Amino acid sequence: MRSVRGWVSNTTGGLPATFWYLWTGTLINRLGSFVLIFLAIYLTTARGFSSVEAGLVIGLYGAGGTVGTLSGGILADRWGRRPTLLTAHIGAASMMVALGFARGLWVIAAGALLLGMFAESARPAFAAMMVDVVPERDRLRAFSLNYWAINLGFACAAILAGFAAQVSYELLFLIDATTTLTTALVIFLKVREPRRLPVGRVPSTPGTRTGRAGDGLLSVLGDRVFLGFVLINLFTALVFVQHISMLPIAMGEDGLAPSTYGTVIALNGILIVGGQLFVPRLIRGRSRSHVLALAAIIMGVGFGLTAFADAAWFYALTVLTWTLGEMLNSPSNSTLIAELSLPGKRGRYQGVFALSWSVAGFSAPILGGLVREHLGNSTLWLGCAAIGFALAVAHLLSGPVRERRAVELRRPAVQPDATAPVLTSQAA
Repeated sequence: MRSVRGWVSNTTGGLPATFWYLWTGTLINRLGSFVLIFLAIYLTTARGFSSVEAGLVIGLYGAGGTVGTLSGGILADRWGRRPTLLTAHIGAASMMVALGFARGLWVIAAGALLLGMFAESARPAFAAMMVDVVPERDRLRAFSLNYWAINLGFACAAILAGFAAQVSYELLFLIDATTTLTTALVIFLKVREPRRLPVGRVPSTPGTRTGRAGDGLLSVLGDRVFLGFVLINLFTALVFVQHISMLPIAMGEDGLAPSTYGTVIALNGILIVGGQLFVPRLIRGRSRSHVLALAAIIMGVGFGLTAFADAAWFYALTVLTWTLGEMLNSPSNSTLIAELSLPGKRGRYQGVFALSWSVAGFSAPILGGLVREHLGNSTLWLGCAAIGFALAVAHLLSGPVRERRAVELRRPAVQPDATAPVLTSQAA
């Protein structure tokens, strides 16, 4: 019992109050995250869209997210984390209600575009605030705890959404909007804007255009090492997004009910909830590049096995397999982004990184629909496996350069001038 208490203390102790308010908001929001889980099924059953049309709508959500992540990152740095989060959540809740009652392909497509813009604009602001308030030594476990909350909510939402969909699809949109507004209320009442001093000089490193931290989005886009990491994540996301776009359609064609998809995909969250808190200790001290490469291989194998699945138990096996890769990938990814981000531009860095998910959110459903329609279901999933193995090689080749950059950015800044004090972040 004492060892269990010690593990709990080591896992959760010492984190700032602001982190726990953000964590609570995440859990509440994810408990009602019904829309994206069942959007493909809703579009192809309730609205009668083809798989290509459904892919187009889900893709437009990703296109809106592309705008949202970039603007959200800029606003998080210029306007502030808190007002950006509040605006994003209130806007997303409003668009969920509107989308739930929309009819017609292009009206629904426009609603999905705006929903993606608002919903995804919260991502960089949230991640930047997490980095602001959590000391570097605690970030691995903080991101793991937050990821655990995301998947606890996701597991519950996937199961509950399957039953709610049998009552009314509109109910999915209304519950999702309600939990999103509740998250906004938690942020409004409990979360303060972190104090961030004026940006000054940061270490000048190879691969960046400038050593100044306040040069805007262009200097982030000039960071070749960081952009290489973003590109790798883009292809990771192209594979991963198939689980909410093409996987439910494939299961439906095998005669499996929406509630079965909800139960199967909930295994993803259940496995993460059961094991994610042990991952930081498992990977601590190991090469981050090797961990990310192994994660890519496991993910590729899991999605590749979907080509042979034809029953609920087999689909469940594929989900459990690629979830293991996801569990290894997420905490390593999150800490690496934090270490590669310059302090005064954390929102922009997070926005550019989140852009890879938004671009994948736009293109993966469309590409997946086209591949399934013209080349077949097996080609899609075996192609995902091939991408996973290629990503493993990319991580091994690019990893040493990324780690050297992270070490350089941890060094003390170059001597500041009188007009440019060094930035330090303090928890709210």
